[in-house]
Amino acid sequence: MCAKLEKQHTHEITYEGLLKGNKDWVAATLEEDPSFFERLSAGQKPPILWIGCSDSRVPANQITNTNPGDIFVHRNIANVVVHTDMNMLSVLDYAVNVLEVEHVIVCGHYGCGGVAAAMGNKQHGIIDNWLRNIKDTYRLHFHELDIISDPVERGNRLVELNAIEGVFNLSKTSIVQNRWANGKKLSVHGWVYSLETGLIKDLNVSVQSNDHLGSVFKIEGLTTSS
Repeated sequence: MCAKLEKQHTHEITYEGLLKGNKDWVAATLEEDPSFFERLSAGQKPPILWIGCSDSRVPANQITNTNPGDIFVHRNIANVVVHTDMNMLSVLDYAVNVLEVEHVIVCGHYGCGGVAAAMGNKQHGIIDNWLRNIKDTYRLHFHELDIISDPVERGNRLVELNAIEGVFNLSKTSIVQNRWANGKKLSVHGWVYSLETGLIKDLNVSVQSNDHLGSVFKIEGLTTSS
């Protein structure tokens, strides 16, 4: 287990302080496990790909109590999964076909600023083009969302639906469907993290095949193992 250091947030975080913090962490880690970095530098074989929000309060390893090397991470504003995002698709392809992860987790978080911005009409700049994807999720589920009178509850539900749509969008990719066609294990899950409690909610939308997809989304001519 990687060393855990007490962190004081009563003082200003400085550039120099980050470098000192790194040295302190290395020293504490080596004291607890002298071979930690030797093992870590030998390579990675994480079983998990995490697609999460860029929010600084949602660090994948810390909230799951895992160590460096355990989770392969991709983050963007509001953990959006869209088929035109070559960054995300490149990460997904590497994780699935090279690292051979067995689980992909889309994790949103309640109180997400990106989701809140997408629910409004104010202009925010170039990010509006990115948030349009979340507005599309709202459009798909407006019958459910429009009847929620409490704006906080409505926002929380949109956070959940955004993660759920991310799961389904991942399962529509040729990357994921090829993995399934090759008979290899891969599960895609949707989670939401609570900043107020620190707990993760499993949205129970895990998928292990394309059986749940409509015929229009099922890809023909998938590769199979030789």
